[in-house]
Amino acid sequence: MGGIASALYGAVVYVFFLGTFLYAIAFVGNLPVPKTIDSGSAGPVGEALTVNVLLLGLFAVQHSVMARPGFKRWWTRFVPPPVERTTYVLLASLALALLCWQWRPMPELVWSVTHPMGVIVLSVLFWLGWGLVLLSTFLINHFELFGLRQVYARLRGTSVPEPVFRTPFLYKNVRHPIYLGFLLAFWATPTMTQGHLLFAVATTGYILIGIYLEEHDLVALFGDQYRRYREQVSMLLPLPRKRGLDEAEADNGEKGRDGHLAARSRQEDAA
Repeated sequence: MGGIASALYGAVVYVFFLGTFLYAIAFVGNLPVPKTIDSGSAGPVGEALTVNVLLLGLFAVQHSVMARPGFKRWWTRFVPPPVERTTYVLLASLALALLCWQWRPMPELVWSVTHPMGVIVLSVLFWLGWGLVLLSTFLINHFELFGLRQVYARLRGTSVPEPVFRTPFLYKNVRHPIYLGFLLAFWATPTMTQGHLLFAVATTGYILIGIYLEEHDLVALFGDQYRRYREQVSMLLPLPRKRGLDEAEADNGEKGRDGHLAARSRQEDAA
């Protein structure tokens, strides 16, 4: 694929991803869009559960399988490396769009918060979660994470530099701020229905499995450097970093891009 075609492909896919991502925010938050996680007429519970689990499973399998280095080595035999990440983003966006489109509502209440202050707090946490996701992508490299840097490099006839481990801002106190943001966004709701609870539980399980697989890849890529980071920085809770991490990073000449980007953009791979 030529440089201009790659760049156009990357730009179109990014716009599609952005639209799907914004719709997903409204879908989870029951905001005014045609279809949300709790809208629509409820059908048989068994049918809804089966369809929703299959949709969630498809989304999880697509992300996890295509994220693995072994799959990428096979995949790039057919897909040019400069557009591999863009193709991953396209398929992930299609899986997310399918989930939002075909989701079956399960409206039975699990809990409901009606106190005005409680509703405000949960709404703040919901938007804080999505804001944390977006900020974290820019702390690593938003445009490489979603394939634009790669196709731009192809257009210019250059290559993307090799990953170098670093821990910018939030990553100094939590290893996976993107996942933390998703958890906040998925769980922070004043009205928790059976369908929303299924979504939150399933995505939480997927996130924990994803962290395990991702960190395995990061250790393979960065070795002892990432092992020390993992030992001294919390996985999901933003706790103060333990003593000795700064010295370890300095000894290893920390500079360049974050290790999480390496796993997601180079090994998968948020994105």
